[in-house]
Amino acid sequence: MEYDHTQKGHFYLIMWVVASFCFVNGWVFRNESIAMYTCWGVALIMVLVGASFKTLTVCDMRDELDVRFGPIPLFGTRIRYEDIQSVAVDHTKWLDGWGIHWVPGRGMTYNIWGFDCVRVQVGSKTIRVGTDDPQNLCEFLQQRLPK
Repeated sequence: MEYDHTQKGHFYLIMWVVASFCFVNGWVFRNESIAMYTCWGVALIMVLVGASFKTLTVCDMRDELDVRFGPIPLFGTRIRYEDIQSVAVDHTKWLDGWGIHWVPGRGMTYNIWGFDCVRVQVGSKTIRVGTDDPQNLCEFLQQRLPK
């Protein structure tokens, strides 16, 4: 069995709205080069970050699970199946947020939208992988657990 699932998020739209605001402000301050280039630089960064967090793809890479934000794949992680001790369907809390976060006592969270996730125990580390397909991801990972 293989697993490949992409979830779409909507948080990137907020970043693109901010980018548009910065771009317009750069045009307004076009006679002040420092302000103009600062606004346009922030706009460019917001567009790139927004594009980097538009989707979350979770897929089987034979020996490991690849968790990758995209479509510009700048951020993500890989979890080796042999290192996984347990998996369970879970829910993130508002404190875990969306994106990539480490919360003391809760571990790492990779989430693009919503609160459904699969909690993966890797040694003493907890990794929460957000998904809109938690049951299938959990079943897939249970089949890949070391015997």
